[in-house]
Amino acid sequence: MQLSCKWTAIFPLLIVAAGVTVACNQTQAANSGNILRASPMGIDPIPLQWGKAGVVAKVELGRNLFFDARLSVDGTVSCATCHDPLSAFSLSERFATGVRGQVGHRKPPTIINAGYSRAQFWDARVATLEEQAAGPLMNPAEMGMSPASVVSILTGIPGYRPLFEKAFGDPGVSLARVTEAIATFERTVVSGNSAYDRFLAGDRGALSPEQSRGIAVFREGRCNACHEGKAFSNGALANLGVGTDKPGADPGRFGITHEEQDWGRFKTPGLRDVALRAPYMHDGSLKTLEEVVEFYDRGGIANRNLDNRIRPLHLTAAKKADLVAFLRALNGEGWQDATAPERLPQ
Repeated sequence: MQLSCKWTAIFPLLIVAAGVTVACNQTQAANSGNILRASPMGIDPIPLQWGKAGVVAKVELGRNLFFDARLSVDGTVSCATCHDPLSAFSLSERFATGVRGQVGHRKPPTIINAGYSRAQFWDARVATLEEQAAGPLMNPAEMGMSPASVVSILTGIPGYRPLFEKAFGDPGVSLARVTEAIATFERTVVSGNSAYDRFLAGDRGALSPEQSRGIAVFREGRCNACHEGKAFSNGALANLGVGTDKPGADPGRFGITHEEQDWGRFKTPGLRDVALRAPYMHDGSLKTLEEVVEFYDRGGIANRNLDNRIRPLHLTAAKKADLVAFLRALNGEGWQDATAPERLPQ
């Protein structure tokens, strides 16, 4: 017997007990405007307390703030400039360009499913999305703001007053409120219901033969040692050797801890929607998924701190193609609901 996804929310225990196959070809999501409230199949519930006063309003406020370039010192950069919805909330270029044309040195990571992560940024320098949101705002090379300038700009836009009041109970503006709202919105930017999720749910036709074979290659290559769980990331850091053969190599986590074992280590990114997020690695140095697979097949780049799990795989050309095909099966749904407002507050 087969039921549609909606029944999983109504009779979840009955369905499990009866061994009923659930047809989940559509996202399990309840939308309110552009706010995704329920997570798609295959991932955990969105980490927000929807019954708590002001949460929905904070999401809507955060959505406006996320797309508003007026929150930069020269009015040219918003959060969405570096985390572009058209590039799966990452960037199609190696590095982002901040205020006054300043170019960064790391590829902006996606914010899709970032709400489930226990650390943010490539070097895991902060624990929460609230802290993460403050980083680019205050960074002179990214948005170039100060707490005072954030407050000044937003209090000078009358259209934001009712949004802050609905979200926080009064129209007061502060950096803490701004970052809380942005982080609350970002927690709704999620991805699930991929072809792989549907395959796991019992739809054996969800994957192509190549993608099905790619699952075995993913395990054979021990990709799942780091890219594990529903997010396809263990959240830990590792040294793959990326960029270590270049002058002035990025020290990664070492730049935060100054501990030798952290040199060249970067956070393991999740793989959901990875096919939509080229180029790859923290420095955007690999242009395609095929290049990424070749990189791993070679065993990364030898350096003084290479992770001992990284070693040559010696995959055949066919297995490499199957692995890439499987990675494309991780493209999902949910984050597409997080669109820009038709008109920003005036």
